[in-house]
Amino acid sequence: MAPHVSESALAGLVEDLAGEVITPGDPGYDEARVLHNGMIDRRPAVIAQCATQADVSNAVLFGRATGLPIAVRGGGHSVAGSSVIDGALVVDLRRMHHVFVDPEAMTVRVEGGATMAHLDHACQPFHVATTGGRVSTTGVGGFVLGGGSGWLERKFGLASDNLLAADLITAEGKHVRADADENPELFWALHGGGGNFGVATSLTMRVHPLPRTSVAMLFFLPDDAPEVVRTFRDLGERAPDEFGGGAIYLPAPPEPFVPEDMVGKLVCGALFTYAGPVGELRDFAAPLFALDPVVQIVTDIPYVDLQSMLDDPPGLRNYWSAEYLREFPDEAVDAFCDRGARIPPGTATQHVLFLMGGAVAAGSSRYPQPWRTAPWAVHPFATWEDPAYDDQARQWVHDVRADARPWAIESTYLNFVGSEGEQRIVSSFGEENYRRLAAVKAAFDPDNVFRYNQNIVPAG
Repeated sequence: MAPHVSESALAGLVEDLAGEVITPGDPGYDEARVLHNGMIDRRPAVIAQCATQADVSNAVLFGRATGLPIAVRGGGHSVAGSSVIDGALVVDLRRMHHVFVDPEAMTVRVEGGATMAHLDHACQPFHVATTGGRVSTTGVGGFVLGGGSGWLERKFGLASDNLLAADLITAEGKHVRADADENPELFWALHGGGGNFGVATSLTMRVHPLPRTSVAMLFFLPDDAPEVVRTFRDLGERAPDEFGGGAIYLPAPPEPFVPEDMVGKLVCGALFTYAGPVGELRDFAAPLFALDPVVQIVTDIPYVDLQSMLDDPPGLRNYWSAEYLREFPDEAVDAFCDRGARIPPGTATQHVLFLMGGAVAAGSSRYPQPWRTAPWAVHPFATWEDPAYDDQARQWVHDVRADARPWAIESTYLNFVGSEGEQRIVSSFGEENYRRLAAVKAAFDPDNVFRYNQNIVPAG
């Protein structure tokens, strides 16, 4: 049970904050606590909607002084719902969403509450970009600090590879800066270690020229899926780094480009994204077109629109996981397709095979991200509306993981998974990396104040 917060302490927080303080019963409380994952319904004691870095410091100090558990909210996209906790203080960063692009230095500074939409819209006029999440509603902070896997990763590396500096508020309410020279060990830990070490109030990232992007999205009937997935795999294995994408099973969405009689019916899709013009994309993906898709969208598209193309509505029930694969032979294709054909009916679930490699695998192996060397990732992404499907959807995700295990490595990208236990976290970093991360945690958050995350336990 959360500690009782006195009226005077609360009044002090209200006075200290340039932003707004919201408590149960206040107008806007229910709206302020809602998360992307509709399965999560939690009632925090206090929501501090911070507007400045000083607000974040004051909110953390308030939480420590009152004994409230402290959760940190950026985009609120964590599938485990770890940014809103019952009886806790929520340090809500969403008012801090400004983005500052410097096209001469080829950098961007992003405040801690910004989403991908804020980042991408700010960069688009300059025709620059950095690797972002595959939907526009993802929070930049949690995405980057967790590693950051997105469409452009094969060309530009993971989002965290493009991290140049971070400003954090520590568990003591102090400001620290981390970059290659200042607090270098903390900077290393921020490449995958997530929100374990403090509240990120701003991130400075490298951006890259991106004059054009294009996309090919092809839907096929399920009977054609094994050949489609094998063809996608064979193309992916020789794809230039400009290509990203995935093979996917899903119920056909109610979009204008989908024939009405197909909506809701299971299809197998192939999606290629390309950092270049559509003609080159079409030429490369010709073997997929030759398989006669029933729906095809092939077009040049601004990166900002590509990023929002697959946005799923908030409020659906979500349960995800992931396995990263050292290989994807024909037996793995068959297992993937067999499970894809058994997506729980009545859900909006997606069964995804992501193409990895490129600059991800070629990037720095010194960071605590052993999963980055895997050429493929299987990402079961269960979404549904009716709680009656809860058990069925969760079991399907567990079954996908079991299917993939013969080809899987021990490590996984933790932003793709929910609460799967301490050993899953340790193995995803690797034991040696985990010990080093735990030492950084002990230096910056010895009391494990920031524990509502993929938690690293402080050493000692």
